[in-house]
Amino acid sequence: MTLVYPQIVTGADLLRGIIKLDELAPLLKRRGARAVGIVNSKMYGVRSFTKVMKKYDIHAVIGLSITLELPDEREVLLYVYAKDDSGYKNLLKISSASSIRNQETFPFKWLQAYSAGCVFVCPMTDASWEGLRNSETVKLLQDACQTIFIGISRPGGQVHSEEQVMTAIAQEIAAPICAVQEARYIHREEAFTYEIATAIRLGCKLNDPTRPKMDFTHAYLPDAQTFAQWFADCPQWLENMQDLLLACNAELPPGETLMPTFPIETGMSTVDLLKRNCERGLKKRVGQLREQYVVRLQKELDVIGSMGYADYFLIVEDFMRFAREHGILTGPGRGSSAGSLVAFSLGITDVDPLQYGLIFERFLNPGRITMPDIDIDFADNRRSEVIAYVAKKYGKAHVAQIITFGTLSTKAVARNVARVFDFSSEEMSFISKQIQEGQTKSLEEAVQQSKPLQDWIAMDVIRNKWYEAAVKLEGLPRNASTHAAGVILSPVALVETVPVQNGGDELYLTQWAMGDVEEAGLLKMDFLGLRNLTLMDRIKSMIEHDKSITMDFQKIPLTDRRTFDLFKAGDTTGVFQFESAGMRDALRLIRPETFSDLYAINALYRPGPMDNIPLYSKRKNEGQPIEYVHPQLKPILEETKGIIVYQEQIMQIAVHVAGFTFAEADLLRRAVSKKNRDVLEKEKAHFVESAVANGFPKQPATIIYELIVKFADYGFPKSHAVAYSLISYQLAFLKANEPTYFYAALLSMVAGSPEKTTEIMQEIRKKGIHVLPPSVTRSKYLHIVEGQSIRIGLGAIKGISFAFYQQLKTARTAQKWDSMFDFAAAIGGQHFTDKTIQPLIKAGALDEFHENRAVLLASVEAAKNHAMFIGAEDDLLHEVMNAVAKPKYSPAGKMPRLALLEYEREVLGFYLSEHPATEMKKRLKHHVLDIVDAQTSGKRSVVNMLGMIMEVKRIRTKKGEAMAFFTLQDETGEVSCTLFPKQYASLNVHLQELIIVQAKGTVEKRNGQHQLIIQDISPI
Repeated sequence: MTLVYPQIVTGADLLRGIIKLDELAPLLKRRGARAVGIVNSKMYGVRSFTKVMKKYDIHAVIGLSITLELPDEREVLLYVYAKDDSGYKNLLKISSASSIRNQETFPFKWLQAYSAGCVFVCPMTDASWEGLRNSETVKLLQDACQTIFIGISRPGGQVHSEEQVMTAIAQEIAAPICAVQEARYIHREEAFTYEIATAIRLGCKLNDPTRPKMDFTHAYLPDAQTFAQWFADCPQWLENMQDLLLACNAELPPGETLMPTFPIETGMSTVDLLKRNCERGLKKRVGQLREQYVVRLQKELDVIGSMGYADYFLIVEDFMRFAREHGILTGPGRGSSAGSLVAFSLGITDVDPLQYGLIFERFLNPGRITMPDIDIDFADNRRSEVIAYVAKKYGKAHVAQIITFGTLSTKAVARNVARVFDFSSEEMSFISKQIQEGQTKSLEEAVQQSKPLQDWIAMDVIRNKWYEAAVKLEGLPRNASTHAAGVILSPVALVETVPVQNGGDELYLTQWAMGDVEEAGLLKMDFLGLRNLTLMDRIKSMIEHDKSITMDFQKIPLTDRRTFDLFKAGDTTGVFQFESAGMRDALRLIRPETFSDLYAINALYRPGPMDNIPLYSKRKNEGQPIEYVHPQLKPILEETKGIIVYQEQIMQIAVHVAGFTFAEADLLRRAVSKKNRDVLEKEKAHFVESAVANGFPKQPATIIYELIVKFADYGFPKSHAVAYSLISYQLAFLKANEPTYFYAALLSMVAGSPEKTTEIMQEIRKKGIHVLPPSVTRSKYLHIVEGQSIRIGLGAIKGISFAFYQQLKTARTAQKWDSMFDFAAAIGGQHFTDKTIQPLIKAGALDEFHENRAVLLASVEAAKNHAMFIGAEDDLLHEVMNAVAKPKYSPAGKMPRLALLEYEREVLGFYLSEHPATEMKKRLKHHVLDIVDAQTSGKRSVVNMLGMIMEVKRIRTKKGEAMAFFTLQDETGEVSCTLFPKQYASLNVHLQELIIVQAKGTVEKRNGQHQLIIQDISPI
């Protein structure tokens, strides 16, 4: 017999199968299987399945499992196979049609319309056919489908009790019978692992009595001999299945580029429209067009036209115009697209490529045909509006977001399987601690590197089963989600090319991941959400509202002294790309004075190139002579102090020295960066010969080529460095010139992160900016600027929802409140609850009623009763009752200062009035250093500090000795502290989070960070 496997459910089907292709294909090859069919519940994994099988010379059949909804609303399982290309297209549509319905079933009434080119198998032994094993049902399907088979399975060799009924039906309607064997795992002994996978998918535990019964105890891949034994009395059924699969010849269609079209006026081509828009846009941006702009623009337009990309640029221009017209902030550019004058002219980017010496061929190279790739940044809170506009303009059927699959990573699979086994929380915590994500390639490797984990597994057979199952399931797709940026736009209905399913925001989601979608020829565009643009937009909105002015980021001068002073000082908290400690050190070392210094630092600060930061600084600030390999490199490298920093410089050198075109230079750059020895030698000969032909001596040409090879990996796209540094500069400008607005917006952005909020609050206080407490009468939901101060927003208080704020906002516009009772009556008893009012009091939002917080907390019940008594109706009785009722506050003592501060931390996540350390320092009779001052003291000097222990991490050394790390915080900052084993033994008892201690130790600097080596700790 010819061995075939008709129904494979792979691991791509989100734990409905656990078969991995790298295990399946070699096994099929060894067994001599000739054909294999995939029948996942969606078209997940179809492309990779087909490609892998082709690699192993196994005939791959593209199929699908569907749940068919019959006219009487009962449901049965069907297998559908693509017999030819028309069948493949119908499979895309069937999968899509099922997946966009809430119940994910396929209606019978659609069956005939999508049956062309398909073969249908009715697996009547499946449980879904119970009560439907009759000729009427099958005849109904036969009339709707062109080709139909009756499928009969004998899992484990067991004959179904109604098999004779099925054979009689097949004979009555003259339908052939084929053997079916659905495989969801490879080997028989993997049934238990599959059961675990099912439990993970369904969210249940093995010991749950309500867990669905396991229906796939024999869903493995039998060998040829076993197959023959199971169907020994009916070999024709096996032959029918072989013939069915081998007759299916549908293949993945070649990935032809499907460029979307832009709707235009009759009588004008997209190329003409693009040229007109570019010329108009460029004049608006640079005024009278100089010759160099005219020549460059025409060159780019010629390339774009010849490559057939005019529609693409018009599409991007159109949705960028929509964003601007609707006040949605966009980035100045991203990646190599910033090197295009066409993109600049159309308002797609804000970087003039001629001004910065950017090269178009780095973006679009006529010698290297690739799809254009313009990634756009939008303020992340409004990105969805632009995608919705595109979907509306081009039609929902033509636009989709791209699916991504979350996999069971090493730690995830360990925890998920442990949860199914109902391991205790202590065991789960132990497993997590023993697996260092990112430091090992697999769970197997993690166990090999952990003796405690090995010992733990060896102690119990159940734990060994946990380990075996987790290893088998590791790496499988667990769930589907939406790609952070990718959007597909198609000139034809998407279902003609790619299967889709329901996504978010009323958009479709592709069933294939990004690589598969691009292989199919569809154009991907990245709509990226950038939080920093949201931050800029928030600052801009506040300034425009408060000062009644219009801000234009394009008009911010790139020579502002305050901004460069901020960069020189490394004062870059909240400044995009420049926040890390290492980047701040680079800024302080180089001391940028021009925008070109700024984007050079941006490009240099990455592994490899950062080794040149000290050299750049010495040549810039100390006058160290710049040495060029050849004088003719000076015009190219002078900007970066003789150092090759940008990929564009490599291209310029190739053009200048070897006489290459920029297109050839880009190909050279790409070729040498791959470091293939044969390619390097070939390119070397080409470069040197071309340089000699260009009048350049051979020896210097050889040296220059070696220089190109050395820096090919290090070079960074100048276009990206310039564009993203513009965002950084604009944020720094706002911080330097409008610091109160900057910090108010930044605090709103980091809400929910107490650590980041505390860091920013400390910086705000250092700058002398006053922070006002939240107020029920003055605060908005987010932080705002009030005078020269920052007013904390009500949204920063735990338990205060936006809906409650809206209610409060409406109520406070109606009348002035003189007491908490007025406030309670105004918002009504329904909203004046402990859950919302107590956090407001603890945060200080009711301090304006001139009662201490202890009294306010004691009076909440009285205020609730008052609100219920008065009622919230806006009528005469309400006004009379409010005027007559004179409730009184409940007596209470004054709230202790430390209790007040702790309440603030509880509901705000940080100390607002002052840090508890400040209060304790006032009580000390001797002097202690502030943490910020201790960090600037001499190396290994002994210091005394007072602060609060914030985070404690206890570990054991390789010798098994206990030690700890913790963070000490006061009102001026934080410092990392280390407690070595000797000191740990006596001081461990004091290591409790949120207590005030006095710490003595020596200050050291490691990895660019100050830390305190603890000698002694004493609680205050």
